[in-house]
Amino acid sequence: MSIKSVQIGPYQLPNNLFLAPMAGVTDRPFRQLCRKLGAGMAVSEMITANKALWASKKSLLRANHDGEPEPRSVQIAGADPQMMAEAAQHNVDQGAHIIDINMGCPAKKVCNAMAGSALLPHEKLVGDILEAVVNAVDVPVTLKIRTGADRQNKNGLRIAQIAEQSGIQLLAVHGRTRADLYQGDAEYDTIADIKSRIQIPVIANGDIDSPEKAAHVFAKTGVDGLMIGRAAQGNPWLFQQILHYLSTGEKLAPPLITEVRDTLITHLKTLYDFYGEYSGVRMARKHIAWYSKGLRDGNAFRQEMNQLEHAAQQLAYTEAFFTQLAEQASQKDPLAA
Repeated sequence: MSIKSVQIGPYQLPNNLFLAPMAGVTDRPFRQLCRKLGAGMAVSEMITANKALWASKKSLLRANHDGEPEPRSVQIAGADPQMMAEAAQHNVDQGAHIIDINMGCPAKKVCNAMAGSALLPHEKLVGDILEAVVNAVDVPVTLKIRTGADRQNKNGLRIAQIAEQSGIQLLAVHGRTRADLYQGDAEYDTIADIKSRIQIPVIANGDIDSPEKAAHVFAKTGVDGLMIGRAAQGNPWLFQQILHYLSTGEKLAPPLITEVRDTLITHLKTLYDFYGEYSGVRMARKHIAWYSKGLRDGNAFRQEMNQLEHAAQQLAYTEAFFTQLAEQASQKDPLAA
């Protein structure tokens, strides 16, 4: 299976693998890392359409794309067409090359504000929001959705058709309903149906956690690309592993312990630089937990790490832990470290 590029307006992506936008995860350091390791596109964390919050520290950090390669895609969320249009204009003025609209998030905080996947049952409002945003900016607008509110009310196909009619240029579909949250298996049949019924590019999202699964989803759905979220947490190498497998039919060896160590340490340093030491140390804890998941003595390592308050401590403890693992691995197999 060959790797295809995806065209979004004037932008031709290097491949068809996307890093899913995840609040509190896909900040600039993580987006840059995943792009470096093979992701063709990395969408920003969700930015609210409420202009009163645009100057908040959280919103400013989420909108920070300094040093990222083009095109830069910024995701916005809200429920009012005019506010969403203004948010799109604001983010384009700040350097966004693509605007992505969030109608997929199932989080209570978002849905209680009638945003994210809470919008899906309200098809007229969906159309009004999409048209308002598309008409407000001169850059491509994309959309992320789920398959419906719940299993009894799946209108993902209808939303996809509204999106196409409204001028949306690419659609990402998480193969679950709002009520499913992240439970159960992703509905690839629904994604396949949507792909077969509209002409704009469709990107499949949900449970893509290995090269073999990526190949399966492509074959099952016929989509134009894949979007990977939780499986990339602690495993940014997944993108290059999928690209290699789809191109050659062969699996890449997992990264050496020393490569994991060096990548994590570099990632930690970028977090400290981006957030400052206090917030960076706290943001780093979850990434450290993801990188060390399944490793020998990983639980004790994570518990100790959560007690550390300073960047130098985190770096030293991370270096020592992974170096010890590498030495243990080299004693068993010199090629494993």
